[in-house]
Amino acid sequence: MAEAEVERDRSSGAGRKGPFSRLALFVRQVVAELRKVIWPTRKELIAYTIIVIVFVSIMAGIVAAYDYVFTQGVLFVFG
Repeated sequence: MAEAEVERDRSSGAGRKGPFSRLALFVRQVVAELRKVIWPTRKELIAYTIIVIVFVSIMAGIVAAYDYVFTQGVLFVFG
């Protein structure tokens, strides 16, 4: 929403509107913002998904390795 629209809404008493008109305003603003979004292509989406899956798998492996090492250390100390 542009600055002028925000100022107009403030000066026109937008805060004193009923709950349904405020909800309608919110929905209109959400739709307006979603129109500005640059959606990824199918190819980009697949590439991003693969990158995320690989990264999460690597991080899960690192956490599992630390867990194993610390478990073995605790078992050695308190055995």
